[in-house]
Amino acid sequence: MSSIATADAQNGAAAPAVSTSDDYRASEHIVRVRGVKRVYKIGEVLVHALRGIDLDIKRGEFMAIMGPSGSGKSTLFNMVGGLDKPTDGTVFIDEVDIAQLDAGELAWLRCRKIGYIFQTFNLIPVMTALENVTLPMIFAGASVDEQMEKGKRLLETVGLGDRLYNKPGQLSGGQQQRVAIARALANDPAIILADEPTGNLDQKVGEEIIQMLKRLNKESGVTIITATHDDKMYKRADRVSIVIDGEIQAVVPPEQLGDNTVDGFLAQLKEEKDAAAIKDLETAAEVTATNAAITGEG
Repeated sequence: MSSIATADAQNGAAAPAVSTSDDYRASEHIVRVRGVKRVYKIGEVLVHALRGIDLDIKRGEFMAIMGPSGSGKSTLFNMVGGLDKPTDGTVFIDEVDIAQLDAGELAWLRCRKIGYIFQTFNLIPVMTALENVTLPMIFAGASVDEQMEKGKRLLETVGLGDRLYNKPGQLSGGQQQRVAIARALANDPAIILADEPTGNLDQKVGEEIIQMLKRLNKESGVTIITATHDDKMYKRADRVSIVIDGEIQAVVPPEQLGDNTVDGFLAQLKEEKDAAAIKDLETAAEVTATNAAITGEG
């Protein structure tokens, strides 16, 4: 076991072995996906959710993953969050190959490296805001004093310092999502995964949540990976990965999408590819004609 596990040994946690070389410490990418395929068997039918995905996500990047329902977007999202393993290929999270981890090591990785924000908040109804935020710290072995101090500070950071002892049912949707953001930050993760974080919020509150995530991304350097259909969300991202039919069709800066929807951008991309293909055919035809003329002259 690597030295990373030392601090957790007393809690019975098993840390995954990772390289501690200079190359690892200097690694530019927090997530590396290589040739990832995911096949599900439903009865006698094989469903190819991912068809050989390659993707790099930089440390401190704000990455949006977009695509229509059934595109493989959620499957890819689950892969980079350690919630699923590939049928083939490799997923490295902070230079750890998740396919090589056992259940305990994977739980360790998810608890300490990744924070999760869900569309439906997923707060525990019988717990206060403070108790919801400190729950991941319990699993990480933090002391009660540390839990209380850090939990209060995180809730103050998201503007809920006066709501510490309110339960989810006493909070608005936007306030519940702020609690979820604070909870995601509980163990100082390297990555925050935000699954449609504005999906259940109105436009104004959704914009506030987006601004908060962007601010946390810039101030703390945490990598944020979001699966979203929200135009406002992807326009705040550093890059947008567009997934269609289990394949990445494009990874582009949001300004390249302009005012297009994803469908509009894909239609534009198809037109450009079709135009390029036609040009290639025309060039090939010209070459064939030239060769025929030369042969005829010979």
